Amino acid sequence: MPPKKRFKLKLWLMLFLYILMENLIQADITKPYYIDDIEIISHSRNTLQDIVRYVKLNPEVFPADKVEGKRLTSREQRHVIWQTWKTFLDRIVVLDEIGRRYDRLYKNAKDDKEKQMAFQVGYAAFLCQYRYAMEFISLMEYDAGMHTVLNEAVPELGLKAGQYKEIKFRFLNILRGAEFARLDIIYHSLDKKERTILAKEIDEDSQAIWQQGKGNGPKQTIKNALKIIEDTGFTVWFPIQKEVSEWMGDVKVLRVKRSLINAEQTGEIQSLLLPGDILLERREWYLSNIGLPGYWPHAALYIGTEKERKAYFNDKSVSNYSSWKKVGFEDYLKNRYPVAYQQSISTDTNQLLPRVIEAISEGVSFTTLEHSVDADSVVILRPKVSQLDKAIAIERAFHYSGRPYDFNFDFMTDSALVCTELVYKAYEPSKRFSGITFPLQEIVGRKVTTANDIAKMFDAEYGSIKQQLEFIAFYDGHEWRNKAVKSDVNTFRESWKRSKWFIWMQEPESEAMN
Repeated sequence: MPPKKRFKLKLWLMLFLYILMENLIQADITKPYYIDDIEIISHSRNTLQDIVRYVKLNPEVFPADKVEGKRLTSREQRHVIWQTWKTFLDRIVVLDEIGRRYDRLYKNAKDDKEKQMAFQVGYAAFLCQYRYAMEFISLMEYDAGMHTVLNEAVPELGLKAGQYKEIKFRFLNILRGAEFARLDIIYHSLDKKERTILAKEIDEDSQAIWQQGKGNGPKQTIKNALKIIEDTGFTVWFPIQKEVSEWMGDVKVLRVKRSLINAEQTGEIQSLLLPGDILLERREWYLSNIGLPGYWPHAALYIGTEKERKAYFNDKSVSNYSSWKKVGFEDYLKNRYPVAYQQSISTDTNQLLPRVIEAISEGVSFTTLEHSVDADSVVILRPKVSQLDKAIAIERAFHYSGRPYDFNFDFMTDSALVCTELVYKAYEPSKRFSGITFPLQEIVGRKVTTANDIAKMFDAEYGSIKQQLEFIAFYDGHEWRNKAVKSDVNTFRESWKRSKWFIWMQEPESEAMN
């Protein structure tokens, strides 16, 4: 990269980090307590528990006894180790960011009640981090060769060299034990009436740390402990790294309330869509989607309006299908899923009709196209299946309507769904249904398909007899040009390889046009 461009990039990096911190600080001061953050800590804790459990249940990859000499791991085993390590680090970063924010909240609290609440949420994040970091490290120490694998740089997963060494130094340092000891003193000095937020998790994690014998730092009086936290905060948090672009939450740090896809392009997208189409979407500058690998974080299913479906599915193969032959497809949806159907035809506050079904944080919901493609990059992919198969896929999606979002990303269960899981299960092949065979990868013992995997699958299959999706359109967000531009299939085919920080790699308007 030329020196001029490197200097320009550094300036943008510095500007972004400044805006990021300013926005987070301002948001923190106005909102001293977030129920969403408690849920995020709980979800992160569950994930870390699953990681520890997964490691223990897979001794062929993660030895459960001391390994003598050097153990040679296969490529497949290393991939499992890296994915597990990446998932672990993602949750550590999530808890880090929560800890940072509640550290500031504690210091800026207006009264004792607010201060106590802020302390408890920050302390819960601290304990969860500390406990499971020590458990994970202890499990990795059986095999000296694991150090080499965990310290290896894996650019495609955002893993940098030497990260395991950094984690060990951070969590096995005597200062960490001292921090835990004085924070524990503060927590037990709180009014018991106020100790209700995450109390069970805090007690369990605290006891587990003491039992591990890692909490033997110097004992502090309550007065000294409070003085230390006022001077230094909860702990020395991780510095913000360029690899960490997003964490759980719906905070946007730049271009607030404005996306690169404009109203005219939304209209174009609507004119191109047919019921059964798949949308892949990306929104820049959101501190969200931690743990989702790759450039594309979200997928949605276009179902159209009642009128669109009646017109598109006016086909004998659909009308003669046994499940709804007597009443017709649309009336079948109305009778079989009355609540969901009513939601699917009810306009929003702007009198816009839902046209999309997607799994978002509120659960599997019917949303307007305007809401769904309020994004920076969008691609339309059309399944190369019959109209009947598309009708069946939409009927399946209606079946899942109203189910909660699956924060555990578990494709094995239907009780809760993540965005790609909805698309996956809508088009999952069966005896009477050709559907689409999406790729699955294993992350901490769970088979999942990500939106980026769908883009990668399209690239791998393009031009072959195995191609399952047809390219319709790609609106590619360009930060420097301050707009999304309509791009071609070859550009989309390369998009899954992009990093989460791709917008910083794009050339500015002046240079791109030269």
